[in-house]
Amino acid sequence: MEAFIRTMTDVRALLKRFGTIIYTGDELGDLDLMEDELAELHHWGMIETSEYMAALRVIRRRRSELTG
Repeated sequence: MEAFIRTMTDVRALLKRFGTIIYTGDELGDLDLMEDELAELHHWGMIETSEYMAALRVIRRRRSELTG
């Protein structure tokens, strides 16, 4: 499923599959929470390593865009 995780919308959709919606109003904080949640999902075997890594790449790219 890695090929389908290319945008933040895709990351949010992945998290939503497991009932997780993250929005605090602080986008950098949201990215941290998303990383934590993805790590838990991966740890418990609920998402594949390829999905986990693809989602992390998207999150880290977005964080880089925000922090310049």
